[in-house]
Order: sequence, then C-alpha cells, then structure tokens
Amino acid sequence: MTRFEGKVALVTGGGSGIGRAIALAFARDGARVVVADVDNTSGEETAHAVSEDGGEAIFLQVDVGNRAHVEGMLHKAVTTYGGLDCACNNAGIAGVQARTVECTEENWDRTLLINLKSVWLCMKCEIPQMLKQKSGAIVNTSSAAGLIGLPGWPAYVASKHGVIGLTKAAALEYAKANIRINAVCPSIIRTEMAECFTGGDRKVEDYILAQQPLGRMGTPEEVAGAVLWLCSDAASFVTGHALAVDGGLLAR
Repeated sequence: MTRFEGKVALVTGGGSGIGRAIALAFARDGARVVVADVDNTSGEETAHAVSEDGGEAIFLQVDVGNRAHVEGMLHKAVTTYGGLDCACNNAGIAGVQARTVECTEENWDRTLLINLKSVWLCMKCEIPQMLKQKSGAIVNTSSAAGLIGLPGWPAYVASKHGVIGLTKAAALEYAKANIRINAVCPSIIRTEMAECFTGGDRKVEDYILAQQPLGRMGTPEEVAGAVLWLCSDAASFVTGHALAVDGGLLAR
C-alpha cells in the first residue's frame, strides 16, 4: 500500500518544473492527481506523463489569479474524483528584476496576484471541501526568498514572505479541524524559472552556486519529496511550518 492510495491530490502550476515533479510523485505514491496550469500544452504533457507512468490524472487549464477559475477547478476535482485530500498551491512567477524604486506597479500587482493572492484564493476553495471531509493537508510553495531578502526582486520577495504569513495564519485557524497547512521554501532549483534569476549567465550561476553549501542547484524531485512528506501521515504533528529545501543556504 502506498502512502496516498485512494487519495486525491491537487497541484497548481503542475505543467512544468517543481509542479510537474510533485504531480508525478503524488501519482507514483498512489494518489489520483488534478494537474492545474495556465499553459494548456505543458499541463496536458504532465497529465500524459502521469498516465504513461501508470498513474491517474486529469488536467485543468486554470488561471489561479481568477476566482471563477479556481472555484471551477475545485468543483471539477471533486466531481471527478469525489473529494480532495491534499493540495499543493505551487503556481508562481518570478516577475521582472528591478530594484524597489524601479519596480513597476504592473510588475508588483501581477507578481502579488499570481504568487500570493492565488494561494489565498486556492485555500479559500480547498479548505471548505477539507472541512466537509474532516481532514486534509495543504502545502504552499514559498521560497528561500520568503525567509530572507533578495535584492532586485522586491515584488517576488514580498509575495513569498506573504505566502509564509498566510500559511501560518491558516494553519492556526484550522488546526483543530484536522487540516494541516505548511509551506516549502526552495532555494535555487534546476528549472526554467532558475533562468529568470541567472539570466542564462554562467558567471551569475557560478556565483549563486558558490553560496550553496551543497555546491549545486536542487532538483524538482527533491522539492517534491518534501511536499509529499508534509502531506503524509509521517508529518502528522507538523503544521504552520515553512520548510527550507535549500541545500543549507539559510544555515549560513
């Protein structure tokens, strides 16, 4: 028996990178997976990869910044699979690099919408379903930049700090309802988003890697492992926690 046999897991931003790794990991561990992403092609590819791997998944094209889309996502998940046991609110963007004064209002608003408001919208729909079922586990994707500052990325840093604060508030509100809510805080992970921070510049990448005690970028699968642990019974006494998956970066 696998850890998530008979359970339903939802992953936003599941079309690529960390989200795809999480979706595949849930499926391999027995869950039926709802893959949500704004990109139709990549989302379908993830659902197909789950099926090719012997799992079960559906893909939903969702703009997580749109409340109607999020409500529709939850409705489809529940009508298709009968409930919702685990959710990873993972969708996010890097935004545009700019110091605080140069950061545009457009970049600020879009980054906060996709990275923070969407997490609130998703939990606003996920938690009522979990209350009906009298249990559930939610993991929100923050960042190491949600625990420390990162110059040149004020909107991103603010949004990821906000995810942690929101996670802690919700965890306290629903702890007695047997709903656990945590966050993962990855540092630099080998995904397409990493290119946003390095600009494809090898010197920048080398500088970033020099800050990593383990001397390398993390992998999406390593983040997925942390997410599944937080959703599993092995983490039954863990809630309101921001788990750094950072290769020791924050231990400095």
